[in-house]
Amino acid sequence: MTKVLVAYGSRRGSTREIAEWVARVLVEEGMDADVRDAAEVREVGDYDAVVLGGAIYFGRWHRHTRALVRRCARQLAERPVWLFSSGPLQTIGDRDAPPPDAAERARRRLGAMENVVFGGCLRADARGFPAATMARTAAGDFRDPERVRAWARDIAYDLKASI
Repeated sequence: MTKVLVAYGSRRGSTREIAEWVARVLVEEGMDADVRDAAEVREVGDYDAVVLGGAIYFGRWHRHTRALVRRCARQLAERPVWLFSSGPLQTIGDRDAPPPDAAERARRRLGAMENVVFGGCLRADARGFPAATMARTAAGDFRDPERVRAWARDIAYDLKASI
C-alpha cells in the first residue's frame, strides 16, 4: 500500500483542514495517508510520497513548511512531492494564483510534481492585530473543497500509475 505524508503549516487551522481533505481522498483511493504538522516532521523516509502545504501570511509561505523543506530536502527530492499553499482571501476558481516565492523555490529544489494555490479562510473572530484588522473587511472562507478533492484524486491517480 502506498504510504503518503500530508504535512502542513497552519496558524489558524484552515490549511490543516485542507490537508485533512487531501488525506481523506487518498485513503478513499486505497492509500495510507498520515496528516502531520510540518513542525513535528523530522524525516520522511518512511513515506512513498509527500504532499506538503503551507498557509500564506502576507505573501510568505508558513515558516514550519519552509523549515520542513530545509530539514528534509534530500529525502523529499527522492520521492514524488506535491505542494500547495492556501491563503488568498478571494475566490480563485480555475484562475491560477501565483504561489509564494518560497513555495516556488521549494518546487524547483525538490522537483515537485505540482505547486498549487487554494483560497484561504479568515474567520470574522480572528485574533491578533493583523488578522483581526483584516477580518473586519476581508473575512470569509474562500476555499473550494471540491477543487481540493479533485486535486487529491489527481495525486492518487498519478501515484497508482507509477506503481
